[in-house]
Amino acid sequence: MNARTRTEALAAATEADPRWTAVLARDAAADGRFVYSVRTTGVYCRPSCAARHARPENVAFHDSAAEAEQAGFRPCRRCRPDQPPLAVQHAATVAALCRLMDGADTPPSLAALARHAGMSPFHLHRMFKAVTGLTPRAYADAARAQRMRAGLAGAASVTDAIHDAGFGSSSRFYEASDHLLGMKPARYRSGGADTDIRFAIGQCSLGAILVAASTRGVCAISIGDDADPLVRDLQDRFAHARLIGADPEFEQWVARVVGFVEAPRIGLDLPLDIRGTVFQQRVWQALRAIPPGSTLSYTELAARIEMPKAVRAVASACAANVLAVAIPCHRVVRTDGSLSGYRWGVARKRALLDRETG
Repeated sequence: MNARTRTEALAAATEADPRWTAVLARDAAADGRFVYSVRTTGVYCRPSCAARHARPENVAFHDSAAEAEQAGFRPCRRCRPDQPPLAVQHAATVAALCRLMDGADTPPSLAALARHAGMSPFHLHRMFKAVTGLTPRAYADAARAQRMRAGLAGAASVTDAIHDAGFGSSSRFYEASDHLLGMKPARYRSGGADTDIRFAIGQCSLGAILVAASTRGVCAISIGDDADPLVRDLQDRFAHARLIGADPEFEQWVARVVGFVEAPRIGLDLPLDIRGTVFQQRVWQALRAIPPGSTLSYTELAARIEMPKAVRAVASACAANVLAVAIPCHRVVRTDGSLSGYRWGVARKRALLDRETG
């Protein structure tokens, strides 16, 4: 069979059975949904198998590996279709490594993690990032920061919490404390006491708007029908901080935020105090890269941060955003283009998108 005839035969086979599309594309997403057998070799393969494609007349499709084996075929030694899909194996390996890092007093080195997983450091690093969107070191740092936040609440001293969290020295922790906690550790331990949060209320076409800022930048932008619930929510989130209102200078910041709400294309040139997990910050960074007038689906956003299977986690990170319009989670829609839930109301989400595209 010459190349042209072979191409025509494969095209005809694809039209006859859509599963051929996955086989020709070697689509790993189809692994686990079916396998295919080759009569001339006596083996069966995953859709993603890298082996040369067989002639359509020699191929049969099976719903499972068990069905293919009952028909007399043996598993391909190259793609091992009788084993769990590679993505499932990788996810299980990464989950085990995450548990190892979560429980380690000192973050394991990449070499130690690789030995535990039985693979090279290079392949482990690549696999871990493909599954989680983070490098092993970034995950270990996030786990250590989480232990630090939890430890500060109950440890006898800040020093004890630092060592219990796995920081080798106090100096290393203090270098990163502002990034990890948003404030100095002693202040975090006291629940944010002695922290100043300036805030002001304004009005925009979408209702009441509250803008609050720490010394690092804007830490909250909320929109609602009434100002009182917005202030109570701010008090709940910064229960031990000093809330400072009626600041004429800060009210200029509110005016700039209101202007941005009314005309999104002018941009918002204000410092932001963005606090969240490593994963949330990855999502929020990707949100800020969506230009006005454009939208992404949750699936597309997950793909953009290189975590295509984390669609639900991406949606949760969008819902956790407390900086309305500055982090434009309103630009994320369902796959069919319809609008889903929005922290400040779907009607406001629609209004924001309308004025960006108008």
